Amino acid sequence: MAEALSGEQKKDLMHRLARVEGQLRGVQKLIAMAETPSDCDAAAQQLAAARKALDRSFVQLLAGAIVTQTAGAADLADAQERAAHLAAMLDKFA
Repeated sequence: MAEALSGEQKKDLMHRLARVEGQLRGVQKLIAMAETPSDCDAAAQQLAAARKALDRSFVQLLAGAIVTQTAGAADLADAQERAAHLAAMLDKFA
C-alpha cells in the first residue's frame, strides 16, 4: 500500500496547521475583547488570513498526495486510479 504523504509533507502540513490554530486563538481573543468597530475589522482580517492559510494547506495536502501516491503506484493503471481518486477529492471538497 502506498504512503499517503511523505514524512516531510506531514511535518510541513502540521506546522502550517499549528500556525492556523494560533491565528484562530488570536481571533477568539479579538472577538472576546471587541469594543469598537476597528476591533471587528481586525478580527475579520485575521479570519480571512486563517481561511486563506487553510485553503493553502488543502492545496498542499492534495498536491503532496498526488506526487507521493502516484509515484508509489505499481503501474500506470494504478497511478491513474490513484489520480482519479485524488481528483474526486478535489471535486468534492474544493
